[in-house]
Amino acid sequence: MNKTVKYTGFSIFLILGVVIGVMQIFQPVLDAKGNLTLMMLIITIALWIFKPFNLPFSVSGGLFMASLLVLGVPAANVFSGFSGTAVWTLIPALFFGFVLAKTGLGRRIAYFGMKSIKVSYPGLLMMWFVIGVGLSILTPSITVRVVIVTPIALQCAQICQLPKGSKARSLVLITAWAMAMIPGVGWLTGSLSGPVISGFYASIPELGAIDFSSWAKVSLLPTVLISLLTVIFGYFVLKPAEKLTVTKEVFVEEYRKLGRTSGKEIITGIVLIASFLCFTTNSLHHIPDAAVCLTGLFILTLTGVIETKELSSGISWDLVLFIGTAMGFGSVFAVTGVSSWMSGILIGAIAPISSNPWVFVYVVLFVMFVWRFVDIAVFIPTIAIVSAISPEVFSQYGINPLVWVPLLCIGQNAFFLSYTNMFALVGEANLGDEGWTPDHLAKYGTVYFVVAMLAMVVAVPYWISIDMFW
Repeated sequence: MNKTVKYTGFSIFLILGVVIGVMQIFQPVLDAKGNLTLMMLIITIALWIFKPFNLPFSVSGGLFMASLLVLGVPAANVFSGFSGTAVWTLIPALFFGFVLAKTGLGRRIAYFGMKSIKVSYPGLLMMWFVIGVGLSILTPSITVRVVIVTPIALQCAQICQLPKGSKARSLVLITAWAMAMIPGVGWLTGSLSGPVISGFYASIPELGAIDFSSWAKVSLLPTVLISLLTVIFGYFVLKPAEKLTVTKEVFVEEYRKLGRTSGKEIITGIVLIASFLCFTTNSLHHIPDAAVCLTGLFILTLTGVIETKELSSGISWDLVLFIGTAMGFGSVFAVTGVSSWMSGILIGAIAPISSNPWVFVYVVLFVMFVWRFVDIAVFIPTIAIVSAISPEVFSQYGINPLVWVPLLCIGQNAFFLSYTNMFALVGEANLGDEGWTPDHLAKYGTVYFVVAMLAMVVAVPYWISIDMFW
C-alpha cells in the first residue's frame, strides 16, 4: 500500500471518528460514552488497516484500551480478551507452529509427501492438499505453514524446470500456498481463526466459546468441498503448457538429504499428534483445549525442544496482543451500548434476506468477499461486529450463530489481490521475484470465489438439515 493511499485512507477514518465523537451524532440512541467508544474504534481500525505510522498492531490496540479506561469502561471488560481461555489456546498453539519449523518436522513431512507420489501435475497438486491438511493438524498457524511450504514448492518448481512467470510455476506455487491456508478452517484447531472466533463468542454471554465438535459440524463439509474444488478448478484455469519430465527419484534424493529423524522431531510429532487427538476426543474426557495446549507447551519446554530464551522470541507477541485486544471487543461493545446500537442498524439491513436460508447465505458470502477489499486487518473488526449482532439475529430470525463461522472463515481467506490477504503477502515475501504473477493469483482467487459459491449448493441444505435455520 503506497503512502498516498495509507494517509488518505487513515485521514478519512480519523475525520469520521472525530466527527462522531465530538458531535455525538448518534445520540440519544448511543450515549456519550458509546459515541466516544465508537470514535476510538474507528480510529483504531484505521491504524490497523492503513498503518500510516508503521505502528505495530499491539501498540494501536494499546491506544484503544487506554482510551477505554479513560472513558471509564471497567478494566474487566477492556482486558476481557486476555482473561478467556481462547488467548491461552492461542499462545501455545503459536509455539506449536514454531517448533514445527524449528525442528524441521514440517519440512520432512512436506518432502515425504513429494517423494511418495507419481510425478504429474494432478499428483503434485493433490499432494499439496494432503500436505496442507497434515500440517493443519499439527499447527494452527497458517503463517508457519506458508513459511514451510512456499520455499519447498519453489524448489519443486525449479526441479521441474517450470519457467518463471509461467502458468505451470504459478499453479504449483499458489496451490501449495492455498492448501496451507484453506483446509485448516474446517476444524477449531486447524487455523488461528478457531481460537480467535471462539474467543469472540466466549466474550458474549449469550453465546459462549465454540467447542471442537460444533465448529467441525458447520465448517468441515464446506471446507473440504472448497479445498478439493479449488485444486481441481485451479488446475484447469492455470493449465500448464509445459510437460513434466522430472522423475520421482529426484524428490526421493531431496528427502534423503534431510538425514535421520532427530529426537526433537520425534518429540514434537508425539506432542502435536497427542494434542490433536485430545482436541478431537474432547467429548469423552472434557479436558479444555487451553489445558491441552498449555500442557503441550510445558512438555516441549521440559524436553528442550523449546529453549527458555525462545519463549520471548519464538512467536509474534505483537500478534498475541493484537488478537487479545480485539477479542475484548464483544465485552466492550456490550457494556458501552455499541452492540445494541449496531444490532439496531444491521438487524434491519439483514431483514430482507433473513427469511430464506439460500438468499441469506449467498448474499452474506458475496458481501464478505467484497468487504475483504476494505477490511484487511485479518478480518478481525468484521468478526467482532458479526459476533456482537449474532445473538440478536438468532433471536429475531432464527439463524444460528454457528452459521456465521464458515462464512467468516471463507471470506477471511479471500485473495483476489495479495494486499487483501496477509498470508499471500507472507508467501510473496518468501518467494521474492521467483514466485507467482499477480495476474495468476487474481485468476486463482476468482476460482476460490466461484468454488465457495458452488460449495454452498451442498452446504445450505446440510445446514438446514442440522437445524441451523429455524
